Amino acid sequence: MRHHDLVVIGAGSGNAVVDESLADLDVAVVEERWFGGTCLNAGCIPSKMLAHTAHVARSVREAGAFDVDAALKAVRWRDARDRVFGRLDAERDRGRRGRMEDDSVSVYEGSAWFTGPRTLRIERADGALDVSAGQIVVAAGGRPLVPEPVVDANLPYETSDTVMRIDSPPQRLAILGGGYIAAELAEVFAAAGSSVTIVEKEDHLLGPQDETVAERFTSLVRSRYDLRLGQEVSTVGGRPGALRLTLDDGSTVEADMLLVAVGRVPNSDRLNLEAAGIATHGDGRVIVDEHQRTTADGVFALGDICSAVPLKHVANREAKVVAHNLRHPDDLIAADHGLVPAAVFTRPQIASVGATEQDCRDKGLDYLVGKAGYGDVAYGWAMEDTTGFCKVLAEAGTGRLLGAHLMGPQASILIQPLILAATLGIDAATLATSPYWIHPALTEVVENALLDLGL
Repeated sequence: MRHHDLVVIGAGSGNAVVDESLADLDVAVVEERWFGGTCLNAGCIPSKMLAHTAHVARSVREAGAFDVDAALKAVRWRDARDRVFGRLDAERDRGRRGRMEDDSVSVYEGSAWFTGPRTLRIERADGALDVSAGQIVVAAGGRPLVPEPVVDANLPYETSDTVMRIDSPPQRLAILGGGYIAAELAEVFAAAGSSVTIVEKEDHLLGPQDETVAERFTSLVRSRYDLRLGQEVSTVGGRPGALRLTLDDGSTVEADMLLVAVGRVPNSDRLNLEAAGIATHGDGRVIVDEHQRTTADGVFALGDICSAVPLKHVANREAKVVAHNLRHPDDLIAADHGLVPAAVFTRPQIASVGATEQDCRDKGLDYLVGKAGYGDVAYGWAMEDTTGFCKVLAEAGTGRLLGAHLMGPQASILIQPLILAATLGIDAATLATSPYWIHPALTEVVENALLDLGL
């Protein structure tokens, strides 16, 4: 049995664990599918590159609002796809090649599962290999969840893993799910010419968002998509290229293509974790402590396989924590997940950090709400924006920021001062009145929301 000092399962964010600080160790990386992980190959990066293309197309369509005569001839889907993945596939291949040429790292391309404490079997194209390790990092990520009615139908469907690489956009696209993946990909394919129907079991899209964001976003996109809210798919029928979805209220949706975007599940069920003594939560996530240690001695985990917040920037932070703790067992550091920001790259953009108003209400907190609209500031006038807004939640009395939520252009950038303030303990009144806020920049909408708290 081959022995390594360290084995990392997964070459997404797990790959970031292996840096120069481990150069004196015998290290191996196991990757079953994609060097660079979901983010590079089928997640946040390609979806945002295509979303930006969609935003450019929509800007052309809406140019008349600015007295500009312009007409959109077409979104050249295949050219856009090849531009995006031509770049990203090259990045993936460079990363893979770089690892394989690294004399200090052994690369195993194949699937791995535990056969015992810190022992693995790796199934490769040229046969199985058994290895052991002094320490192991589990960073095997997750995959799209596919509901039983879709599986049982035995008809073609796409997920976020596959849909961005298709040759041409469908004329009619049905999307199952109303979360951020569904919302972003609906934007992409609508811009490319698809007629989009979204089937979502909740009464609003983007349900985990603050209630004001979810309500207003849902209202905005009703004119763009056929929304079937509060409904689920009972059966999928028809034939390839001519699908018929029957919903639980008896209504039907006709589509040329089905995109399943109802969520993701961790890949823990593929690793035989019980053999290693690694415990999981009920939803399959690997249990870790604040130092990213699993319940098995010498085994760490990071990223989507264990995190309650499956975002790339969270996985990257956890990778830094694991890299430190591997080398410094007597000086462990922790990953703080208390204030994790997130953004949805639809049009309009959405960004959030901290508590939602429903969170504050459910916890019985004494809180204040401050709001400001993009249309209330000068640059909002320039943008002819009538729907964008900033909403901040603060603790009554102290002004401590509890949460912040934006919907509108540049939301993912505008939220950053609120993230910093919440993280560093700067109260709302200090943030609103101490620094200069550039006039007439769009950041004034954040300033005005803070002032609206009345502190």
